[in-house]
Amino acid sequence: MSDDRYHRRLFVFLGVASFFEGFDTFALTQLLPAIRAEMGLSPSDAGWLVGAICAGSILSYGLVRYADRAGRRGVLAVTILGYAVCTALTALARGPFTFGAAQIAARFFLIAEWALSLVVAAEEFPADRRGLYIGVLNALTGVGAIVCAGITPAVIQSPLGWRGVYVLGTAPLFLLAVARRSLRETRRFTEQVEGTSLAKRSFTRILSPPHRDRMLLLAVIWMLTYACTTNAIMFWKEHAMGERGYTEGRVGLYISIAAVAGMPFAFLSAKLLDVLGRRGASVVIYLSVVAGTAGCYLAGSPALVLISLVLAMGGITATGSVLAAYNAELFPTELRSDAFGWSNHLFGRTAQVVTPILVGYAAESVGWGKAVSSTAVFPVIALALILLTLPETRGRELEDIA
Repeated sequence: MSDDRYHRRLFVFLGVASFFEGFDTFALTQLLPAIRAEMGLSPSDAGWLVGAICAGSILSYGLVRYADRAGRRGVLAVTILGYAVCTALTALARGPFTFGAAQIAARFFLIAEWALSLVVAAEEFPADRRGLYIGVLNALTGVGAIVCAGITPAVIQSPLGWRGVYVLGTAPLFLLAVARRSLRETRRFTEQVEGTSLAKRSFTRILSPPHRDRMLLLAVIWMLTYACTTNAIMFWKEHAMGERGYTEGRVGLYISIAAVAGMPFAFLSAKLLDVLGRRGASVVIYLSVVAGTAGCYLAGSPALVLISLVLAMGGITATGSVLAAYNAELFPTELRSDAFGWSNHLFGRTAQVVTPILVGYAAESVGWGKAVSSTAVFPVIALALILLTLPETRGRELEDIA
């Protein structure tokens, strides 16, 4: 099979994997009010539930790191199977503890799948289009969000209720057949890693110079980004229905419009990575997140709320494109998954665990609007760190950057 043909098939495969990352994340966002009502959870309880589920993202580091020793292909197939099975178990949950446990496990596999998809993209696609491919793959998470937003109102009204959405989330099982038959190990892993003594590599090797400082810097930027983006979309439905009096139908309409309207921006950001460079694209993307988050929680006009929601959804999807590109480009092949695991999973995603809990408690005192909008300060700090400390990597080969 020619490289071009294989790259097209690989892109489709990785795109479907990215789609379900967005679908699953948005499912919890859409279903949280219904789940909270059925299970009798307070706002602070909801914050604890979201934080606990996000802990699965941190645990997924183990799978991501293992891919630096066992290879990308096999581990990626395991993540697909694990996610589908745990999503099915979520649909069977009868209380907050069983629901949380199933979702922690699902998130464990799902985030590893997402991370490895981006690592494979960085290692397989040409340097002059690497940013575009990574950006488009990340933008496809937004397509998953659109589909989830579109079908959720109808599925909730079905006999399965909110559980029906998780039944649909088992669809990635068909990807296993594709992975087993046509997905091959990445060329860079095969040439540079196989046959070396990776099994003896220290767990803390990434904490030694010269890669430690880059990893820790990216960890802080991921953490600051997640401190806002996790909460901005997760709790907007709670805010809209509980504090603005929006109906389920109106919320579904707004989210669907925002998800669809935000897609061109999310896909455009993929091109911006290669046109404006990583740093220039960061300015556009992060300012959209800040304006969108503040606006969709604080604006008085329904039109401004909707416009802000578009900016927030498009920008939040695009932040992953910027940081995933940097995370994949700044480290050598034998440490690429490890660096992603440390900076994104072990450190960065701690914000996804802690900040929903804090926001949940704050919402009981000041409301969801003020509690969530205050997190918009964190992307401002993240953008400053990107501009002041990270190099421009546009168009450079991975070996030259690392």
